[in-house]
Amino acid sequence: MSAADYLPERRTLPVLREAVQRCHGCDLYKYATRAVFGEGPKSSGILFVGEQPGDEEDRAGHPFVGPSGKLFNRALEEAGIDRTEIFVTNAVKHFKFEERGKRRLHKKPSAGETSACRPWLEAEIEVVKPEVLVALGATAALSVFGRAYRVTQERGKFVEHPWAKHATSTVHPSSILRAPDEDQRHLEYHRFVEDLVRIRSIR
Repeated sequence: MSAADYLPERRTLPVLREAVQRCHGCDLYKYATRAVFGEGPKSSGILFVGEQPGDEEDRAGHPFVGPSGKLFNRALEEAGIDRTEIFVTNAVKHFKFEERGKRRLHKKPSAGETSACRPWLEAEIEVVKPEVLVALGATAALSVFGRAYRVTQERGKFVEHPWAKHATSTVHPSSILRAPDEDQRHLEYHRFVEDLVRIRSIR
């Protein structure tokens, strides 16, 4: 069965959040603790799409609460965006990882896994109806914009999209944490905050 087969007829955020826990549209459910659904007010004007839950998100059941989430929160604050007023979710709802001893290390979802989870993302967006849709990183951009889209080339450019009046992309916060040195992290973080300021201003 595909993810679409698990979507309920009545679609509200609470109903979708409960229904996604039963989804077996791909094999990731077998290993993750739970599906991590998006969070934020239904009336959110801005909706951010990340890649997938990380280890802390998988355990807590909430998106963007780990190291990337903390950096994201700091950047949002600097950009003048209140996290309580936006909706945050992921293109893939289950944590994909490989075990190294006692640690569970992030493993990038495949295009097939991203595609399998896309009906859940689309259902969230249909309910929230954001004015601005932001893909964070390549996996989110694949789900939102398709295979031909490249964040490196299109970053910060706003286009009309069937899911939102304005759609754009920027890097995922985790890429900033992976920068090779402190100077590069500082530069990439500053660019990320600038992207968020433009996102706030487009509304």
